[in-house]
Amino acid sequence: MARQQVDWLEEQGLHGLLANGVRDDPDPHSVLRAVDLRHPDSDLVVELEERLTHEELKAVVSAWPTAYADALIRTWTATGVRLAVATNNSPRVAVSYLTDRGLIECFSPHIYGRTQNLHLLKPDPYCVNRAVMAMGADPSCTLMIGDTASDYLAARAAGVNFLGYARNDRKKRQLWDAGARTIVPSLRPVLDLVRGG
Repeated sequence: MARQQVDWLEEQGLHGLLANGVRDDPDPHSVLRAVDLRHPDSDLVVELEERLTHEELKAVVSAWPTAYADALIRTWTATGVRLAVATNNSPRVAVSYLTDRGLIECFSPHIYGRTQNLHLLKPDPYCVNRAVMAMGADPSCTLMIGDTASDYLAARAAGVNFLGYARNDRKKRQLWDAGARTIVPSLRPVLDLVRGG
């Protein structure tokens, strides 16, 4: 998706908006942020964000679920734990994915995602704070599971406990370098713990 954004900007003659590091960054949010920094609240940013949302929605149909995530979500919900989504993706995408997986009732209405205010993307704690406040939760008794450095940084800024999920060594290194110290390579031990096993 990031490559598509860069290509589209170049087709518009706007390749100069991006520094070299951003052009090669695989995170499409980096491209979106970079353009927003240069042209905040512009039609260009609105167009780029909508194009990203469109691509995210297309990706929902082929998104491969994280192993044990569905069972963990259902088990936690069954025990009375309240869940929320705090994502840098469009909330429309989160709703679509959760609906397709039959999990929407486990989260609704607590789905907080990207807004037009792109400076509020994680690592800013905005969406994490919104989720905690909407549920009336105590941040110190709240857990966020995330797989990016920005997830960890947002959780830390919100005063929320953090569990890193790293499906490979690269992800683990990124989380560790950001400061996360509790990192699992699989959600299976978390599911076992919730089940009391």
